[in-house]
Amino acid sequence: MELDEKKYLYLLFILPIVALVFLVNLYWKRKKQREFGDLEIVKKLSPESSVFKPVLKLVLLLLALLGLILGLVNPKIGTKMETVKREGIDIVFAMDVSKSMLAEDVAPNRLDKSKQVVSQIINQLGSDRIGIVAYAGSAFPVLPITTDYGVAKMYLQSMNTDMVSSVGTSFNEAIKLSTTYFDDKKTSKLLIMISDGEDHAEGAEEAAEEANKLGVKIITIGIGTEKGGAIPLKRNGIIESFKRDNNNEVVITKLNQESLKAIAKATKGGYVNGTNTKEVLEYVKNALNNIQKTEFEATQMADFQSQFQWFLGFAFVFLFLDIFLLERKTSWVNKLNLFNENK
Repeated sequence: MELDEKKYLYLLFILPIVALVFLVNLYWKRKKQREFGDLEIVKKLSPESSVFKPVLKLVLLLLALLGLILGLVNPKIGTKMETVKREGIDIVFAMDVSKSMLAEDVAPNRLDKSKQVVSQIINQLGSDRIGIVAYAGSAFPVLPITTDYGVAKMYLQSMNTDMVSSVGTSFNEAIKLSTTYFDDKKTSKLLIMISDGEDHAEGAEEAAEEANKLGVKIITIGIGTEKGGAIPLKRNGIIESFKRDNNNEVVITKLNQESLKAIAKATKGGYVNGTNTKEVLEYVKNALNNIQKTEFEATQMADFQSQFQWFLGFAFVFLFLDIFLLERKTSWVNKLNLFNENK
C-alpha cells in the first residue's frame, strides 16, 4: 500500500478538535441546565431529549470526516503480482564512493555528479534490468538486479562516502562483485563503472579480462578533472579544512583517465569523460543500441489502484445518517430502553 497525498494526513488533527468542541458544548449545556433547575425536573420537561443520540451523531460526524480525509490522502493498493516479458540487457552500475569523490573540481562534487549522470542514464533505459554496486577499498552490494527504476534511483541518491569503510579505491574488487550480479548466461551483460580513476590496488585489468571471459562488457565514465582538486572536510555542510597527507600537504586528487581506458579496453568496451552529461548519455545510448537485447521474464507489482472512492462513499453515507438522525428519542428504541434513558 502507498499513500498518494500524504500532506492531507495533517487534517486528522481536526478530529480531536471536533470532539473537544462537542465535550465543551456538552459541559456548557449541562451547566446551563443546572442553573435553570434540578436536572431530574429538566429531564421531565423534555422527555423526548436523548442523551445517547448526540454522541451517536458525533461518532457519525467523526467517521464522515475521517472518510473524507482518507479520500483526500488516496490510499493505493497493488492488487496482484504479474509476470511480464521484456527485452533488454542486464546493466550493473559500479559507483566509486571513495573519499576522493568528494573533490569539488566538478560541480557540485564528483560523487553528486556521478549520481546525476547515472540517474540520467536510467531515465533513458527501456526494459533493461539494473543493479548497483558501491566500492572504495572494497566493494559493497547496494541493489541487486531489478526492473524497478524508482527503487534504483532511491538507493542511488542514498549513496555516500561512509557506506564503505575501507579507504582507497579497488577496481578489481568492484569488477569481481559486479560480475556476480549477472545470473543469466544468455542475457547480454554491461558493467558501467563511474570513478575518478584513482586505483590504489592492483589487478584491475586482470579482473576486467576475467569479466570479458564471462561475456561482460565494461564502459568506464571518468568523473573529475586532470587539474584535480582538494578533498574538503566538512561539518554541517561547512568546509573546515582539507585532507592532508603524512607530510601535512593538502592532497590533490586528479582524474586518471588512462586506468579507466585500460579497464574498458580489456573487455572491448569504451571510455567517456563524464564532465558533459549530454555526451555521456549519447555515448551510452549508442553503446546500448549496439548490444544484442535478450527477452526475459520479470515479476513486478501491478499498478497501484486508487481506493479514495470507497472512503468518500462511506463518508457521504455517514454524513447522510448524521444529517437525518434527530437528537430526540426514537419511539421504538425508547420502548426497548436500551440505554436506560427512561426513568
